Amino acid sequence: MKKIGFIGMGNMAGAIACGIEKSGFLKAGDMIAFDIMDGQLDKVKELGFSIADSEEDVVQQSEMVFIGVKPQVVEKVLQPLKDLLKEKAIISIVLGYDYAKYNEILDASTRHIFVMPNTPALVLKGISLLEETHSLTKEEFAFTLDMFASIGEVEIVPSHLMGVAGTVSGCGPAFIYMVIEALADGAVKEGMPRSMAYKLAAQTVLGSGAMQLETNIHPGILKDNVCSPGGSTIRGVEALEKGNIRATFISAISAALHYK
Repeated sequence: MKKIGFIGMGNMAGAIACGIEKSGFLKAGDMIAFDIMDGQLDKVKELGFSIADSEEDVVQQSEMVFIGVKPQVVEKVLQPLKDLLKEKAIISIVLGYDYAKYNEILDASTRHIFVMPNTPALVLKGISLLEETHSLTKEEFAFTLDMFASIGEVEIVPSHLMGVAGTVSGCGPAFIYMVIEALADGAVKEGMPRSMAYKLAAQTVLGSGAMQLETNIHPGILKDNVCSPGGSTIRGVEALEKGNIRATFISAISAALHYK
């Protein structure tokens, strides 16, 4: 039996699987994967994961089953597996399928938890949100907690906050990549080589985030500490405020959260 079986190996599930192997929490041989698109399995196949012949094969060979398919096909995928999943435990990262939703479609004996990770899990810098309400055993929950802790930070979140929390952590990387790209474009405009610009911008974002987390100082205070009176930074802040940067980010979170 494998420790974890993956059904669906898209970008997010792939980042988690590769991150878990990279962290050393599990060996590649402890995991098995299946995806209807063979190309999605290439990366984990190279790492030494077992490759299943079908979704049924994953369930039969795994202690815990990881669901990473698209939301629109969840019920189509799980319905034929309902009996096989009896007395099994699943971990799901499918948006919209929380504890209450899985209670509607799974057998009562199937234990489950909803997790919202993000793609920096690939480099062991992720943040994974574990829904506070779940039906895993104490041992299964401890395993799940340790597994996601191996690829970054973990936050246990009440069910009613999973949506907005997942929007910040799940959509946020895309927004921050745009910030990195824009900062780098500004530097390139002023003559800096592209590779150097990306490195400086990315490291600045990484370092700034780490500083806020480690000091727990309000971001506004950290910003003020960089802004000398009449200096260059405050002039840059003025330019950003003229572009409505705060309102734009607030709107981005709301737009992503309320998308149907």
